[in-house]
Amino acid sequence: MNPVHRRDRIRRGSRSAGLAVLAMAVAVAVLTGCGSDEQSTSNGPGAEDDLRPVRVVLDWTPNTNHGGMFLADAEGWYEEAGLDVEFIEPGDSSSLQLLAAGRADVAVSVAEEVLPARAEGLPVRSVAAIIQHNTSSLVSLAEKGISRPRHLEGRTYGGWGGQLEQALVHQLVECDGGDPSSVKFVDVGEADYRIGLERGQYDFVWIYDAWDGVRLAEVDGVELNRIAFADHTDCIPDWYTPLIATSDSFAADDATDLGLFLSVTARGYAQAMADPAAAAEALLAVSPDLDPELVTKSAEWLSTRFVDDPDRWGAQEAEVWDSFAAFLVDAGMLEEGFDPSTAWTGEFLDAG
Repeated sequence: MNPVHRRDRIRRGSRSAGLAVLAMAVAVAVLTGCGSDEQSTSNGPGAEDDLRPVRVVLDWTPNTNHGGMFLADAEGWYEEAGLDVEFIEPGDSSSLQLLAAGRADVAVSVAEEVLPARAEGLPVRSVAAIIQHNTSSLVSLAEKGISRPRHLEGRTYGGWGGQLEQALVHQLVECDGGDPSSVKFVDVGEADYRIGLERGQYDFVWIYDAWDGVRLAEVDGVELNRIAFADHTDCIPDWYTPLIATSDSFAADDATDLGLFLSVTARGYAQAMADPAAAAEALLAVSPDLDPELVTKSAEWLSTRFVDDPDRWGAQEAEVWDSFAAFLVDAGMLEEGFDPSTAWTGEFLDAG
């Protein structure tokens, strides 16, 4: 299928920052009330009548985290499985809001959103981990000399102002023998982190290595010090970010299609690991405005990090969910007594 057709299969919207569970619940009610008047475009011109629609809402604009899905779509593997997959950008609603409201069948999300959402009664749960281990880091300019967590004492963090950010930074500093109360926090939102770091507006930021890490270090050539979360799992938990979630209703009513979608998606990510250039090409076909150098380098970086064992893409472990849920409880982001096993399942990945 030609790239122009694939590009048209993404429904786009603007993205606003922030996700509160209360706001999510309100939005779900609103979206559910007005959802019936929007028609799906999954079976548009050129789609086979017997293909079953699967609406996939992304967590953000298209990027290399989604590469396996775009590659599977570009190769026609979803259609071979009898599925007509449509990709949707979340716009002003989060991916979980759209999922819970019935405006999508599966959603790309993160564990720190799925757990509180499930605890508040939203009928969503994770069905596959896109990346097996957390690929986040705290980064600073090398000239600052911040090479370990206790060096964050007295420094300023620039971020979104969320509870999770503060909890992680405090825990890391405390574990390394530093004073977490001396760390300052400023809200910067969707800033250009490089400009803020170079102007001294803040000393360190939280980035996703596969995108901003690659952009800053490998494309822009900025010399960085990095405190990788994955190197400190004796202090902070590992967790799944990003992941693929579904709604209880889709899991109950369309279990076969969900299993097929995950099976084909696993094939797409296996191919993205084996041929990152193809994954980059598939992403650029749907988002040609992205920087080709960044996309290519990012796809290469992720190709060895999606999963430890290519045959186990998507696998989730109870220990990871339990330890992260306990951390969120301590951080005040999750009520004590919530059962994290209700927020995820491996059933459909295994079925696929």
